[in-house]
Amino acid sequence: MNAKPVDAVSTAPGLRVLLVEDSKVLTERLAEAIRQIPEVELIGTADTEAGALEAIRRYRVDVVILDLHLRQGTGFGVMRGLAAAPVKPQVIVLTNYDLPEYKHAALALGATHFLDKARDYGRLPEVLHEMCAASIANRSH
Repeated sequence: MNAKPVDAVSTAPGLRVLLVEDSKVLTERLAEAIRQIPEVELIGTADTEAGALEAIRRYRVDVVILDLHLRQGTGFGVMRGLAAAPVKPQVIVLTNYDLPEYKHAALALGATHFLDKARDYGRLPEVLHEMCAASIANRSH
């Protein structure tokens, strides 16, 4: 399996996040940033399209942080694979390829956010906080 579980399953309310990124250095940096957010649980990482889809099927994933260029496959392939999923996680695209056509394609495939790694990297915790607050609010209705 290419997906790597990170921590034991938590019973705390919040978001369960899968990080899909092919850069080991960036994966480590993002994982550390995600772990600093109390209401967010990093449930695993993957660096390939197949590994990401396997992890999404295997674990209850609320949010996928998704790079578009992976070690094998693409983020677009992951999003197309989600079309058949019974429960679809929200997708935050985090990429170095901040091209209008990529953004349009990602949003058309269901991405909820499209962030540029260079410009928007620091916004990721804020976006996760907002998504968590919205998820908690939806659960209470």
